[in-house]
Parts: sequence; C-alpha cells; structure tokens
Amino acid sequence: MGPWTWLAAWGPCGLVPVAPGTAGTLGAVPLFWLLRDLPLWLYLVTLAGFVAVAVRAADVAGRHWKVVDASPIVIDEVAGYLVTMALFPWSWGGALLGFLLFRLFDVVKPWPASALDRRKDGLGVVGDDLAAGVWAAAAYAVIALALRLVLGCGGGLHFWCAELTR
Repeated sequence: MGPWTWLAAWGPCGLVPVAPGTAGTLGAVPLFWLLRDLPLWLYLVTLAGFVAVAVRAADVAGRHWKVVDASPIVIDEVAGYLVTMALFPWSWGGALLGFLLFRLFDVVKPWPASALDRRKDGLGVVGDDLAAGVWAAAAYAVIALALRLVLGCGGGLHFWCAELTR
C-alpha cells in the first residue's frame, strides 16, 4: 500500500475485518475534535481541501484494489462525517448523534446520495457520503431544535442547547 491507499483507508480504520465504514466514521471523530475550534469559514475551506484529497485518494485506492469503492476505502466516511458536523460545536453527545445520523444516511442513501453512488470514480465514492452528510446535518438540526422545544436548555449543558453555527 502506498501513501494514497493508506490515506484512503484512513490508516488502520478501513482495514478492520468487520464494518470498516463504521470504523472509518469513528476515525473521523478525532479529526472533528481537532477542527472544532476553527471559525466556520476556515472549517469549510479545510473541508473543501480534505474533500479534494479524499477524491484523489479514493481514485488511487480504487485502482489499487481493482474495485472502485472497495470496502477498505473509508476516507469518504471521514469527509461525510465532517460535513455532518460542520455547523455544530463539539460535545460528546453531539459527536455521537452526528455519528449515528451519518451512518444511517450513509446506509440508506437518499437522493442525491443514491445517484452519486452510481458514479464509478473517486467523486462518486466521496460524493455519496457528502450528500449523506448533508442529510445527517439537517436531521441533527431538526433533532436539536425539537429537543430545545421539548426539554428546554436548563443551564445549557446539553448539545442541543449550543448554537447551531460556531
């Protein structure tokens, strides 16, 4: 494995024998934690650069494994999770909710994720996860709003009480 393939596998995450996509998403949580304090504009610029690198890595790794979306390629899950969490501040509850929602939408693949998933290139590999990340972010925002309305904030210690944008 070369550096692009190792990056596409997000190190050892994509090489786990069971549920590499889930492992890749878990591997994205520390990266989100590292990026959490960036201003939104810089987070989005960083995310755009990461997506460009992810598309290239997925292309190279797909050729290496001779399968466009080989199961060890999990950098797309990392990018999708970062999209999910782009508007939300760090908290363990929020990170877990984002993780669960992203995995749900990554598996279900509502449009346009399903359409992008049919592309047979790095953009398709990463693009469907970016779309799933947008769906997950929208669901996160709705859940956070519903929890605010139902439970209130009572001290603001809960992830749903934090501002939606950083």
